[in-house]
Amino acid sequence: MPSSPISSDCALDATDPESLPSRTIYNAPFYYQCAIGLLKPLYRLQVWRRSHNRDNYQQEVAQRFGKQYPPRPVAEATNTQTNKGVIWCHAVSLGETNTVAPLLDTLLADGYQIWLTNTTQTGFARGASRFADEIAQGRMSHSYVPVDSPAVIEAFLAHVKPIVALFVETELWANILTKLSEHRIPSILVNGRLSASSFQSYQKIAAVSASMMKNLTLIIAQDSESAKRFRQLGANSAQIRVAGSLKWVINTPKIEDKATDIEDNYTENPSVLNGQSESLKEPKLAEEMTIAGRPIWVAASTHSGEEETALSLHQQLLSHPVLANALLIIVPRHPERFDEVAALIQASELTMARRSAEDTIHVDTQVYLADSMGELMAWYKLADVALVGGSLVDVGGHNPVEPASVATPVLMGRYTQSCQSVVDKLAEVGALYQPNNVFYRPVTVNAATTNTSQQSSRKKPAAKEDAALIYQQLVSWLSDLEGAKQAGQAGARMTIQQQAVLTRQFTMIKEVIEQHVIQQPSQELL
Repeated sequence: MPSSPISSDCALDATDPESLPSRTIYNAPFYYQCAIGLLKPLYRLQVWRRSHNRDNYQQEVAQRFGKQYPPRPVAEATNTQTNKGVIWCHAVSLGETNTVAPLLDTLLADGYQIWLTNTTQTGFARGASRFADEIAQGRMSHSYVPVDSPAVIEAFLAHVKPIVALFVETELWANILTKLSEHRIPSILVNGRLSASSFQSYQKIAAVSASMMKNLTLIIAQDSESAKRFRQLGANSAQIRVAGSLKWVINTPKIEDKATDIEDNYTENPSVLNGQSESLKEPKLAEEMTIAGRPIWVAASTHSGEEETALSLHQQLLSHPVLANALLIIVPRHPERFDEVAALIQASELTMARRSAEDTIHVDTQVYLADSMGELMAWYKLADVALVGGSLVDVGGHNPVEPASVATPVLMGRYTQSCQSVVDKLAEVGALYQPNNVFYRPVTVNAATTNTSQQSSRKKPAAKEDAALIYQQLVSWLSDLEGAKQAGQAGARMTIQQQAVLTRQFTMIKEVIEQHVIQQPSQELL
């Protein structure tokens, strides 16, 4: 889509603060505004160092600093009922983009247009691919997020003219929220999550945090703990609603083979599949890759330090008499680490095949490096067990609902603060095993699960002991595939039960928009 320059005559007609009713505006502390002004050129230098060799560098700089943007999204010309205005949604990176995607699908279907912004390049790439059709049709526009500078934000808002702004999970910027408040544009934190560590960070800048909390129109929190922390930072109870996590709603096709007994539930509850249009690229992957009948597990969305653990676990598995033909599929989180992970596998002396090289998996292949993009759900569906990354190292854990939704049982390490409520619910039904998780209840009781569940009341074990417990559960599931299947199906059923969160958050957003329109009846939606 061609870019549009930001011109001086592009005014905030729809949200002119002079014409709107008065409302208290909470400015960020002066020291914060000064700091942003001083850091702005340094941030531009950082962008140059990171991106100047990329083809889209000029585009990225222009968008981050308010110089040029794509055209505003427009309603479908054939449907006059789908011109409800533009919603700005900011999702930091890949994870947040995936999380909010079904909600954006629902808003688009309801007649709104979307302007999506991202902070990271991985998030931007995901947004561009996930919503390629909507962007091509002009119903959605996509850019990098503007820096938190008042002049840049004014230029951005003047061009986009949003009727509401959505921020996903945690990332908030004080000047942006102040400017939205000045222009009477409602701001909503969707799927709001505030971990203990993030809460402590926000407390260190208490005055800045308080201004942000008070400028937000609505905080839709994932859980009561996050809601409590938002209140402690300065939000009013009337601003906060608890609605559950959108991580339960993902872009997953129907389960075709591993949970046929619950397939009817998907048919009877079409909302479960709302926005889930992505299809698995490999519906008969096991047969095509000649690996049918082998125990398969996947280590997915892995970070540095996690591949070594997965390889160590796999070496132990191969020495197990029942699992000597097991196959490990490794899916690194970031593509720039593909070659690094390949070198790790080679150093382990395990036999490797690579997806990018179109290598054939032979009977003696022990590790398959899935160094490709956009196929994660295919690997989850193929595997008998999934180890979800970002949890063995202190990243916070990636979304376990993805494997659970295709009836694959899940293993995770101790670092799951980004999705703890989801982890606990899956653990309760035996679909997810995490060392030391007091909620874990095995679907089938055996020596391994009984032993590990008894560990739950003890002090958290060291990382090596975590790995030992994960290994026990991995062996338990891979050597009892029927038990693993039952655990996976329990996770799929839980995923279905949690789908109402999408409707709840969507309804709350619409209520804010409608209230805003009632308060400003003369506002024209451009």
